[in-house]
Amino acid sequence: MADSDHSMSFGRVTRRLALGGLFVATGGWTFGGNTLARATAASDVAPDPERDPAVQLWRDWHVAYEQAMCRCDRLQELEAALAERVDALWTVVSVPGGEETIVCSKAALDRIIGERTDMAEIRARAEAELDARQAHFEVVATEIGYFVGLRAEQAGFARCAALLEALSGTPAVSLAGVVGKLDAVLRNGADWEDRSAFPWPQIRSAREDLTRIGRHLTPDAFSQGGSR
Repeated sequence: MADSDHSMSFGRVTRRLALGGLFVATGGWTFGGNTLARATAASDVAPDPERDPAVQLWRDWHVAYEQAMCRCDRLQELEAALAERVDALWTVVSVPGGEETIVCSKAALDRIIGERTDMAEIRARAEAELDARQAHFEVVATEIGYFVGLRAEQAGFARCAALLEALSGTPAVSLAGVVGKLDAVLRNGADWEDRSAFPWPQIRSAREDLTRIGRHLTPDAFSQGGSR
C-alpha cells in the first residue's frame, strides 16, 4: 500500500465540489465479495490478502481514482482553452432610472424586467446577446472536446463513488484490506477538506500504523511502492 497522499490542486477541489451529487454513494453495485470475506473471517485460516475481496476492491478504486484525477486535470486544460476563446456568458442590462446589472440568464431578465413594456427593446437585445454568446460557447466547446471531457470526468467520479461504497460494505479479512479502506477514505475525503484538520491526521496515523504492522507480518502484501 502506498504511503504518500496524492495532492490535489484547488481547481480539482472546486470541480469535485461542483459535481456535487456524483459523490453521493450509489446503490445497486454488487461485487460478490461479502460472502467470501465473512466466511474467511469466521474460519481459522490465516488471512490471505490475495483472497481478501476488500484488497481487490481497493485496487479497482485506486485505478478508478487515478483515472478520474487525470480526467479532472484534462478538463481543467480544456476549460482554460475555452476561456481564451469564449467571452463570458453574460450581458449588461441598463434599467431606466437604475444601475447597470450583469445578467447571466433569461430567468434573471424576468426578475429584473418583469412585464415592463418600456424595456421590451432592452430585453430583446439582452436575449439576443445571451443567445449569441451561448451558441458561440457550444460551438467552441464541441470543437475542442470539452463536452466529451466533461462527461468522461463525471463518469470517472461516479465510478469512484460506486467503488468506495462497495468497499465500505465489504468486510476486510486482512490488514491489507483494512489499510485499503483507510487509504481510500483518506485520499477521497481529505481532498475535500483541510488535510491538517481532524480527523485526517488521525486516519493517516492509523493507516501508517497498520501498514507498518502489516509489513512485519506479511511483507509481500505491503511491499514498498507495490500495487497495494
